[in-house]
Amino acid sequence: MFPLGVSYEEAQRRFAWRIPERYNIRHFVCERHPPQALAMIVEDADGTVRTWTYGDMVRASARAANVLTGLGVTKGDRVGVFLSQSVELAVSHVACYGMGVVALPLFPLFGEEAVEYRLANAGAIAVITDMAQLPKVLAARPRLPDLKHVIVVGAGRHAGDFLDYDTLLAAASDSFTTVATHREDPALLIYTSGTTGQPKGALHAHRMLEGVIPAMQQWADFWPRGNEVLWTPAEWAWIAGLYDALFPAWYFGTPVLAHRFAKFDPEKAFHLLEKHHVGASFIPPTALKMMRQVQAPRQRWDYAVRTVYTGGEAMGEELLQWGRETFGCTISEGYGQTEMNLMTLNAPNWFEVRPASCGRACVGRRVGIVDSDGNLLPPGEEGQVAGWRHDPVVMLEYWRNPEATQKKFAGDWLLTGDLGRLDADGYLFFKSRDDDVITSGGYRIGPGEIEECLMGHPSVAMAGVVGVPDPVRTEIVKAFVQLRSEVAPSEALKAEIAGYVKTRLAAHEYPREVEFVTEFPLTTTGKIMRRELKRMDAERKTAAKG
Repeated sequence: MFPLGVSYEEAQRRFAWRIPERYNIRHFVCERHPPQALAMIVEDADGTVRTWTYGDMVRASARAANVLTGLGVTKGDRVGVFLSQSVELAVSHVACYGMGVVALPLFPLFGEEAVEYRLANAGAIAVITDMAQLPKVLAARPRLPDLKHVIVVGAGRHAGDFLDYDTLLAAASDSFTTVATHREDPALLIYTSGTTGQPKGALHAHRMLEGVIPAMQQWADFWPRGNEVLWTPAEWAWIAGLYDALFPAWYFGTPVLAHRFAKFDPEKAFHLLEKHHVGASFIPPTALKMMRQVQAPRQRWDYAVRTVYTGGEAMGEELLQWGRETFGCTISEGYGQTEMNLMTLNAPNWFEVRPASCGRACVGRRVGIVDSDGNLLPPGEEGQVAGWRHDPVVMLEYWRNPEATQKKFAGDWLLTGDLGRLDADGYLFFKSRDDDVITSGGYRIGPGEIEECLMGHPSVAMAGVVGVPDPVRTEIVKAFVQLRSEVAPSEALKAEIAGYVKTRLAAHEYPREVEFVTEFPLTTTGKIMRRELKRMDAERKTAAKG
């Protein structure tokens, strides 16, 4: 941890990784803190507020670990955590880490097919979920031979197909000895989208937590200062919600505010900042854009956020200026990906923020621009953004996918798939993806999974999916669909096709635009040319504007 006042250059010069060989996330986020210290504030939908201490979390995670152990879950097994922001989600993760079990976070908006694929590919032996998500799990369960146990929060009873979380924990011992895991032992399996086929599981080790800590100090302006409450509206199913907010806060022994939005409410966001005296907040750009539409927030709420940080989409100067006026600080933008979290960051009180730049390498990181063979390119030259593969924040591998793992690395560099350049002072300027991953609302969405889902609709003969520009979400998903010869196109069919994806994959992945085409632009090998679909979309929208 860096003392306030140390310069960025001095911090980089002095920094060296010192991660103990024996390292377990449960110890660092719960066990080593005073048991009476506040760990979590939960505000329910009706405004009810409950609090949990670190002692509460240690005992609850011990009970959960003992339950899983009693069910035959052992070190190295995978356990799905299919929950929204809640104490139960945090307890489930901490219990898994303490056991040496691999936690598999699942996004609450996932549909049945998305859930099934991840649980099946991971070979999950158990899943912890709630009544809202249970139907998706039960629908997929007959095709999940490895899934032995479904544990449900709020079930209120035992049933033949699943177990009640609260009943099990109430009967379990609150004493559990954390497994002495190695820093290289797997802890987290989180799936990331690609351009072809199904998502890939990025497998992270326990050391990953330690890898984000110096970056968090840089990102959130020497955070924490005192016992600042941290809040994020980002779901704790993503790398950002878990390891850019929840667990770094607990590493420092500071409290986290949890609140489940049925749908993000920007006015409620300001209310939460005021009511719970939030001092630090990770707010994705799309949420910031929605909060920007709220009239006169400073006159309506008495909040005092010291630092706001964001990532996942580019920040424009107008949004930065709004942030200064609204929060009294310059919003810090971060850049990274699931496979290597937090690569470059802006730190407004550490060095100047340059327009259109994603900042400079996090303290302790090496970030470069390389060619396709992993050769480092000089400042100013465009190439692929890459990170030093030996950094503790880098994934171990893609789960059960050695071919994709091999392609992800070139020599000592992890390849991001993004194009950009570094200037002479080390500022990163992002240009574009070198593939077709869609960035929408802070989510990175792979078109391949959506195309495969669309092909399951009985009216669809062929489908191509791209991202098209959107003023709020950066991009939205658009599907180009060639119908079967016997099917007539209609607006109702477009809505049906979009809903088909929404219910089977995820609400953030469904195509907000559907266009019927009679043929696709194809390569000589028969692959759809997505760049041509983007060009077609742009030309038609330009023509429509007259």
